[in-house]
Amino acid sequence: MKNLTSLTDVKTLRTRTRQHLAGGAVTAGYGADREVVLKLLNDALATEIVCVLRYRRHHFMAKGIQSKSIPDEFMAHSNEEQYHADQIADRIVQLGGEPDFAPHGLVNRSHAEYVEGMSLVDMITENVVAERITIDSYRDIIQYIGDRDPATRRMLKGILAAEKQHADELADLLVGLPEASRWKAPAALLLRSE
Repeated sequence: MKNLTSLTDVKTLRTRTRQHLAGGAVTAGYGADREVVLKLLNDALATEIVCVLRYRRHHFMAKGIQSKSIPDEFMAHSNEEQYHADQIADRIVQLGGEPDFAPHGLVNRSHAEYVEGMSLVDMITENVVAERITIDSYRDIIQYIGDRDPATRRMLKGILAAEKQHADELADLLVGLPEASRWKAPAALLLRSE
């Protein structure tokens, strides 16, 4: 935390605020590069939307005796990813940007891939992979933002915690599935320790 030697006087705060009303939540004290943060957030938005779509497909395509509860898990994760997308889109607007929902660029901007998966194990595996990619990319964004944008950092830390939980839950689903034996390490060891 940096040491403040003086505070801005109230009259200056009031005058400056009235002069820059169009800036919304972005005040003179905003310390990050707004354009870079908006690009990072739009890429994160694309990531969340791709994850929503992948989980939905997997929800409807999960078949077999061992898939009784797994489709429900996929749908729950899809709904949570949609909530994350909504949070990110809202923050983009707060920063004076426009959320990019254009379908033609989603896969190119997304950090995670859209992989359909042919078997239940493939579907779970692809979702674990996507969650791990998202975890690392959000961790990088949080580190990049640092203390320059506390609101965005706090939002992303909350989403990051949920993504870690998703990865743990999905890795646990692989335990005991016959096809999952191709994984060399127990599912719990596949996740990077935090």
